[in-house]
This record gives sequence, C-alpha cells and structure tokens, in this order.
Amino acid sequence: MRYGKNAGKGTLSVWGGEERVFADNTTQVPVFLGVAHAYEDLDEWIDVSLGKKPGHIYGRNTNPTVHVFEEKVRLLEGAEAATSAATGMGIISGVLCALLSSGDRVVSVKDTYGGTSVMFNEFLPRQGVISSLCDTTDHEAIEREIAKGCKLLYLETPTNPTIKIIDIARLAKAGHEAGAVVVVDNTFATPINQNPLELGADIVLHSATKFLGGHADVLGGVACGKADLVRKIYHYREINGASLAPMSAYLLLRGMKTLGLRIARQNENAMAIARYLEAHPAIDRVFYPGLESHTGHEIAKRQMRGFGGMMSFTLKGNSFETVRKFLPKLNLAHKAANLGAVETIAGVPATTSHVECTAEERKALGIPESLVRYSVGIEDIQDLIEDLDQALCGL
Repeated sequence: MRYGKNAGKGTLSVWGGEERVFADNTTQVPVFLGVAHAYEDLDEWIDVSLGKKPGHIYGRNTNPTVHVFEEKVRLLEGAEAATSAATGMGIISGVLCALLSSGDRVVSVKDTYGGTSVMFNEFLPRQGVISSLCDTTDHEAIEREIAKGCKLLYLETPTNPTIKIIDIARLAKAGHEAGAVVVVDNTFATPINQNPLELGADIVLHSATKFLGGHADVLGGVACGKADLVRKIYHYREINGASLAPMSAYLLLRGMKTLGLRIARQNENAMAIARYLEAHPAIDRVFYPGLESHTGHEIAKRQMRGFGGMMSFTLKGNSFETVRKFLPKLNLAHKAANLGAVETIAGVPATTSHVECTAEERKALGIPESLVRYSVGIEDIQDLIEDLDQALCGL
C-alpha cells in the first residue's frame, strides 16, 4: 500500500486505485483497448467468469482501465463497491432501472437535473413506477411522502440549477425507517466537498463528465455504495450495454489527478464571486450555499467541507431579454451546456440543465427564465470579477 488508511482526498485523487505495478512498470494506468481477455486454462476462465477469481472476460462487462477509475471513486467516497457507465444519465437511469420495479414508489424532489426529471415524469411511469416529487426544501413534506411508502429515495444536493441544499442525514434516516434505498447525486459537490455515504446514503452517483473529469473532454458516470446494490446496478449496465469506454476512463483518471487542487480553487473563486454578485446593483438574487443569505447555508455548513464551484443568479427585472444581453458580453466564460470544467461556463436552464422542459414546466419547477447558471473555473479571480463587471455594466 502506497498510502495510509487515513490518506486525504488529494492523495486518493492521485494514488487511489493505482497501488499495483502496471505492465512494463509504467507509472500511468495503461489504456486497455482489447475487447476480450484470453485464458489457456479452462478452469481459470470459468472461475473468472463466475467472479470466483479476479480478472476480466469481455469489455462490455469489465475492463482494467475502467476498473481503476471505479476504484478511485470508490475510495474517495468511502464505498464498498463502484460501477460505471458511459454517461452521467447512463448511470442515473441505470440506478433507477436496476433498483425499481413495477408498482414501486420513488420519492424525490422537483429540482433534480432535467434528464432525471424526465426519468421520473416520463420513462419510469411507463414501467409502472410511481414518482412523487416534492418541494425541494420542504423537508417535512418529503418525510410525509416517504412515510406513505417508498422503495427508493432520490436526492440531489446541491441541486441543478437552483443550487438548493437538502439535509442528507435527516432524509436518509426517514428513508431507512420506511425501508427505502437512499440515492444521492453528488455531482455538484464532488467527494472533495461532500460524502453522502457518511451521512446515511446507500448509493452515491456522479456525472463524471463534470467535476471529476474537469476538462470538458470526456463523458462518463459512476455509482458507488453498498456492494449488494452496486452488483444490481452493474448487472443492469452490463446487459444494457452502456459501458464506459477505456479511453474515457483514462481521460477521467488523468483529470482526477488534480481534483483536489481544482475543487479548492473553484471553492475559493466561487465564494468571492458570490459575494461580489450579491452586492452588485444589477443582480436580483444569488444562489450559492456559502452565502449566509442562502436558505440552506446552515445545512451546507454541516454536511459540506466546501461550498463548490457552482452558483446561479438572477438579473434585476427578471427578464429573459436581460439575460440575452448579458451572456454574450461575458468573455471569460464558455456559453455552453456543460459545467465543472477548468474554464468558467455560463448558460441558462433553457439550453442546459432543463433543455428537455418547456418554459411552463421550468416555471412549475421554480426555475426562472432569467436565471443564469455559472460554473466557476480556475482562472484568476480578479479577471473573472472584472469580466462579470463589464458584462453587467449598463444592464
């Protein structure tokens, strides 16, 4: 073992899953592109196929490069097991489909990522799964719905794109009392800032495309948690076929080497920008859990080590036309449907998190059309503030 059992998150980001010596003593995880793994001994082949011995058989099921990525996330989240998928939505839909059956009831919140909302409102009902979506910050209402019967409790915190905070420990307790599996989307927080399993969750998942990869050049998803549940998710994914590609796993591993450094800088930058925006006369509201004015600030202080690189804000007048004028004026921000990269990224829910929804549906979910989602990068903070200042000028 290259590190102690109490190794920090930065050390695990670099060394986690990479304890063994790889082929030809390379210091980096190789990209294993071969689809199949050959065995001369039939008994050994059978044992590996049945999971009695470690090894790999076929790329749709497992792959050595992918395994190292899964192991790194498992260690960062403190989980028993982990499995991956080709995209974030691949792992989200895989978790829901693997753990829910016709007649089951899932309880969640209205502020989940748009693709997740489509699963709850469109696809799961086709399979006979009942979805109950509650007001995100009304913990009493969520607890009442859980008590009515719940097979799976699905939480996301901070939420996308309104950056609301949910008390994981409180609702995990309520979920377990009802016999529910508790799943938490930890994409925005990352394992650097928050570990839902320590707060009572059974499964934690990530769109690895975002902060884990960190460079906007690879798609991926990962779920980890209790081994028996992860086996079910893995089994669904291996048959569904949404396997993470070896090259994607390699890019995610490369990105994760700097996860601790990136998140520390993004936490710092986001806090400074949130305070700047909160005091700006052109800004109506700022949604960032590090601000004392945020309704979930006290919960965030209890369950997060850092407040993350994601924020959103609304402009004075609450007009989409004002946003239309503002966004093109930003120079140090990609206007794109992504987040969590080293570069700052800005957009609106209509083209990013909730592009699948109509304006009426977004309104019903409490998402203003004037809301700007702002993913803070690692640029120099003064440059980002100066860019925001010139873009806000004259609005």
